[in-house]
Amino acid sequence: FHTATVTRLSIDSSGRVTMPSQPAFQVKKTQAQNSLAINSAVTVVWEAEVFDVGANFASSTFTAPVTGKYQLNAHLLVQTIDTAADYYQMILNTSNRLYYHTVDPGGYGADYNYQVANHSVLADMDAGDTAIVTITQIGGTAQSALNATTCIFSGYLVA
Repeated sequence: FHTATVTRLSIDSSGRVTMPSQPAFQVKKTQAQNSLAINSAVTVVWEAEVFDVGANFASSTFTAPVTGKYQLNAHLLVQTIDTAADYYQMILNTSNRLYYHTVDPGGYGADYNYQVANHSVLADMDAGDTAIVTITQIGGTAQSALNATTCIFSGYLVA
């Protein structure tokens, strides 16, 4: 299928469907985000686009180009975990809803080096709605950081 001589949907002889214009993005960190503030939501800053089909990602924010269901995925590697913190919470924050991933480090005997937070959701988004990733540390000391090389945020239009 074409519009203005551009392929929008293709089905090959084996039945595989590709949609080269389907909104999709993946971004990553290239710099550590150090000394995360405590008791407030800190927006994760994404320094590099791996890909951005449709140019819908800018300034650490994805903006839905059309109304639909979007698969959103976030992976954070948090360093220097403070066991005095009540909890850490990664939030996939969309215009319509907040999706939480919570970790309580209090069960550990001492501060530790790494904690992974992964979250995947199927989000209902309207055209113009936005999605960002935030991290909150409640209590403890502002000593944690986001790793410079393994944090990723991605998404794509499903339906």
